[in-house]
Amino acid sequence: MFDAVRSFLFVPGDSEKKIAKALEGSADALILDLEDAVAPENRLRARGLCLDVLGAQRSKPLVVRMNGLRTPDARPDLAAVLRGCPDGIMLPKCAGLDDVKLLGHYLDVLEAREGLEAGRTAILPIITETAAAILAGASYREGHPRLTAMLWGGEDLAADLGASRNRGHDRAYTSPYLAARSLCLFAAVSASAVGIDAVYTDFRDGGGLRAEAAEALHDGFGSKAAIHPAQVDIINDVFTPDPETIARAEAIVSVLAGGKTVAVLDGRLVEAPHLKAARKIIARSALVSGSRTKGGAEPQLT
Repeated sequence: MFDAVRSFLFVPGDSEKKIAKALEGSADALILDLEDAVAPENRLRARGLCLDVLGAQRSKPLVVRMNGLRTPDARPDLAAVLRGCPDGIMLPKCAGLDDVKLLGHYLDVLEAREGLEAGRTAILPIITETAAAILAGASYREGHPRLTAMLWGGEDLAADLGASRNRGHDRAYTSPYLAARSLCLFAAVSASAVGIDAVYTDFRDGGGLRAEAAEALHDGFGSKAAIHPAQVDIINDVFTPDPETIARAEAIVSVLAGGKTVAVLDGRLVEAPHLKAARKIIARSALVSGSRTKGGAEPQLT
């Protein structure tokens, strides 16, 4: 389901107005947030609102970000929203694959309780929010049937490290956060999951967002998260394969047809790794074009 998702938009789970706007917008998938975006005293109401949204007719995948497994809100979050059959649960503060497995056991029970298809609810962990979680990154290579995508983030990690900032004066991430970003990508690929690039927190900086999204795409991330509707069309545009890229990929597949292991295309050698990447581009293009049209023009951020 998430292979064709270019943009994930975080939406506060207690804001009916913002959820309604997001549902009408161009984000490929929404993350209904019960964690950071909702004050503790509003979480009961937020669960009810999210359940109402999940129960309505659905035009795009809906993921719920629960509270951390070790918080008192975790089980009430799951017990409430599983009644609405979410497409996925985003697990914050994930400490390693054991947390994914534990959440998977909870979902097994709740899916059975609600009469849902076993295993239908995906798990999307955020895997870089503490220093300890960084060191557990290799655990994901074992994989898990529900583990379909994973996100990294630098804000909670900065707090855990006691850092004064996570970006330099050029707005690029500093070295500890670039390491976390790379770890997320490695972990996702090793687990056959989609890597989701972190949010770009300055929602008024469309140029910076576009540059960071393009870098994520070139590095191998499959999508990027957003915190504001104005960011979505930029992300969708970047993560939609353009005609030139598709044509190049098709040409690579063509010259390496018939079991060839090496060929020359436009004066350059292409080999098995190029073929693998080309097939991914073609497959993604088919998924995206088959499920939605390309996002609109970049908005003017003022």
